[in-house]
Amino acid sequence: MKISIFLLLPILIFAEDFMSYYEYGEMLYNNPRGVSCAICHGKAGKGGKISEYKDEDGKLIAINAPDITDMELSDMIKSLNSTHKIMPKYYLTNQEIKTIYDYIQQTKNN
Repeated sequence: MKISIFLLLPILIFAEDFMSYYEYGEMLYNNPRGVSCAICHGKAGKGGKISEYKDEDGKLIAINAPDITDMELSDMIKSLNSTHKIMPKYYLTNQEIKTIYDYIQQTKNN
């Protein structure tokens, strides 16, 4: 058994991660729990129109997603751990939310 571990040690030490932190943030942003943040907030988190409908008086009502690029991490954690009328609840850990936050910040600066 010691010989097997000894032979695997170089592989474990020099193995690269499956994906980078940035790629993990991108994956979570684009498909955290089967519903993409990007669908509503856009590829870079700038927000935009989700949908529109006419109310009973014929008035056109737009449903817009907010720009989340300037959000503070604490506000994002609070928002994602809350229930909303339109946005689904994702049940993400605070670390997953931080990874998404960091991805958005890096995307915003590129």
